Amino acid sequence: MSQSAGHLIVRTLEAHGVQRVYAVPGESYLDVLDGLHDSTIETVVCRQEGGAGFMALAEGRLTGLPGVAMVTRGPGAANAMIAIHTAWQDATPLVLFVGLIPVADRERDSFQEFSLTGWFGSTAKRVMTIDDADRSGEIVAEAMRVAAAGRPGPVVVGLPEDVLVELTGAARSEPIAVPDPQPSTGEITALAERLARAERPAIIAGGDGWHSGAGRALLDFAADAGIPVFADWRAYDAVPHEGPAWAGWLGYGRADAVADGYAAADLLVFVGCGRSDVMSDGYRLGFEAETVLVSMDPEATMHAGRIDQQILATPAAFVAALETTEGEQARGARDTAWMDARAEVQQRFAAHRPDASVPGVAGASGIPAGTEHPGVDLGVAFGELDDRLEGRAVLTFGAGNATIWAHRFVKHLEPASLVGARNGAMGLAVPAAVAASLAFPDRRVVAVCGDGDFMMNGQELATAFAHGGAPLVIVVDNGIYGTIVQHQEKHYPGRPSGTRMANPDFAEWMRAFGGHGERVERTEDFAPALDRALAAESPALIHVLIDESVMPPAATEIAA
Repeated sequence: MSQSAGHLIVRTLEAHGVQRVYAVPGESYLDVLDGLHDSTIETVVCRQEGGAGFMALAEGRLTGLPGVAMVTRGPGAANAMIAIHTAWQDATPLVLFVGLIPVADRERDSFQEFSLTGWFGSTAKRVMTIDDADRSGEIVAEAMRVAAAGRPGPVVVGLPEDVLVELTGAARSEPIAVPDPQPSTGEITALAERLARAERPAIIAGGDGWHSGAGRALLDFAADAGIPVFADWRAYDAVPHEGPAWAGWLGYGRADAVADGYAAADLLVFVGCGRSDVMSDGYRLGFEAETVLVSMDPEATMHAGRIDQQILATPAAFVAALETTEGEQARGARDTAWMDARAEVQQRFAAHRPDASVPGVAGASGIPAGTEHPGVDLGVAFGELDDRLEGRAVLTFGAGNATIWAHRFVKHLEPASLVGARNGAMGLAVPAAVAASLAFPDRRVVAVCGDGDFMMNGQELATAFAHGGAPLVIVVDNGIYGTIVQHQEKHYPGRPSGTRMANPDFAEWMRAFGGHGERVERTEDFAPALDRALAAESPALIHVLIDESVMPPAATEIAA
């Protein structure tokens, strides 16, 4: 039976288990929208293409299956570019469908014409255009495969307006199996021998692909072997934040003592990630150590420096193979002192109560000791949030300094519980939280962002109301682009330029949608406001006011 190419695309996405597509509609792909009308796939109507792309990215990050976004040509594709760059640098599976001009109109500078390959070719894993209706299902299946295979990433598929309405007798294309290499016994034995010889080995877990809960098994192995486990920047949900092997996270906002432990290791085992500039403080730390790289990327993209052993495997496959080796075999003559010291540093860094049994919490607010605190003490506020969430929620993060308190104080105990742009893209927190609340309606979802980040895609709260999502958004407002100000004060002290903002009352803004809004200006008011927001059955927002002088807690405050 014949059907249009646009309808065949939808049937193929159904065959691949796609639950939602995140779309901003356009006349260039009307036939696909028509196919979605009777589909089992939910069409999540977004308010801006960047938001749609970020929602699809969040779904890919949290589920491991490629997230799917649909946008129109020219300006729509331009707005979606930010999500493609983020998915590329974060190695997250994403498929972006872009409506295009009719084939006959090409090379005429027609309305909204642009070069799909020219725009996306350097940032996507593959750029394809469906020029043959009979191959429309085949190309969609290939796009889904490429996005998830090897080092995951974004794939862009062009949809010429006239090709979509052509009839085809082709059947929908079924999913193409993605290879899942298994480490050999010899590779695991060689790694165990390296670990046993090392005096100060360390494991760094990161990237995507930890959905199975392999992180807990990795921590158990590491504890038996006396090996501390660090997490890469904004991949903190790879392993649970508990137990004797958990040593903390690396990257922006990390404690100096945590980074010192990573730099002191004589053997580094990277699982799911590589030695990037963020992790290594600008390619400075950890380059002398013997290095093992475990990933699905044979080209070792975004890994710098030496590789003494490379194992091609997903985190889940690697950890399953590692479990065949007793932790004691990988310990050798090493005791647990090295691991214990790293865990103690992390415990001091993450403590958020002044009377905590673990010392070393001075400066958690980001205000020098003895100084009156202006506005809300974020050390206290995010400590309260950590108490309420108990490590079970999904957190989404915007870019900038405002997120550092939550990174430091809010723990993760569940896999697939964090979405944050590792490339520093602003505007991700809100759309990612909306997508997470739709994908996991039974889980608490909390977005943490600054005022600058929030205003870039805050409009996607309308999408949450339209489709039944109910995230909690915490907006930290200091009226400036805080990260830029911090750099500005370092390099151009006393000369602020281009970094100030004027903000509305975000709580009132949320209430205008029909949601729950709270405005908090004093530390003692935060906990009650948080409780009310968590009890709300609608999307909720807490507008947290701080002074522009408040900067993230100093990375130097925790001694080794």
